Amino acid sequence: MKLENINKIIVIGAGTMGSGIAQLSAMAGYQTVLFDVSPAALPKAMQHIEKNLTGAIKRGKIAPEDKSQILNRLTTSTFFSDIVGDLIIEAIVEDLRIKLEVFKQVAQQNAPESILATNTSSIPISRLAAQIPHPERVVGMHFFNPAHIMKLVEVISGVATAPQVATTVKQIAQKMGKKAVTVNDSPGFIVNRVARHFYVEGLKIAEERVADIAVIDELVEASGFKMGPFRLMDLIGVDTNFAVTNSMFESFNYTPKFRPNLLQAQKVAAGYHGKKTGKGFYNYT
Repeated sequence: MKLENINKIIVIGAGTMGSGIAQLSAMAGYQTVLFDVSPAALPKAMQHIEKNLTGAIKRGKIAPEDKSQILNRLTTSTFFSDIVGDLIIEAIVEDLRIKLEVFKQVAQQNAPESILATNTSSIPISRLAAQIPHPERVVGMHFFNPAHIMKLVEVISGVATAPQVATTVKQIAQKMGKKAVTVNDSPGFIVNRVARHFYVEGLKIAEERVADIAVIDELVEASGFKMGPFRLMDLIGVDTNFAVTNSMFESFNYTPKFRPNLLQAQKVAAGYHGKKTGKGFYNYT
């Protein structure tokens, strides 16, 4: 499917990433449906989007009259039957089994040429596509948090991904104002493969009590990084970050340098998932 054939975009998952992607889609001029199984998630997502648009007006990024037009292009739904479009972008939990279940159902009610894109940050596209009818239309479209601000989007082609599909998705990302880079399927792709040790080594230093969490963050930030590893994990979601590390550890055949850390595992088990829960490595309450 070519760019000119894309008229309607469906975003599955109304969390932080999904709501940001839906906002970008509507801002790019597409009729957009934001789907979530939780009715309570959708009003929160819309409030978040409205807040982002108001902020964009204050910063002069959009005109005041643009806000209502953008919101008019965006609808929400909890009905799975509404997931019918030209491009479906999945932005749910980083779990291969769950993503497969969703995509298999989505594939049944969409045309063979509809593009199925996953916002995964670590799961191999080839592995996901292998169990989906017409695997040539499955592609990775990895946004970064917060999606409405961060410029980079990784467009990942699996073994079966059609070149035209990857081209179309790259063009859509560019239309959303993003810097899109094409990537071949590999564990962690580019960014997470490079960045994984930013988190893993930070956790190791804390585990060995070389320095405490706040000091590690302060030292990293003093070196020029905008955020230290622990503040960034809290922003991304400690649970999400931990899931990605587990996925990459498995994908790299349990290579020790990708091993998940027990400190992070404890936070996840306790429900301390970062800013979104009020507690993570820091307390936000």
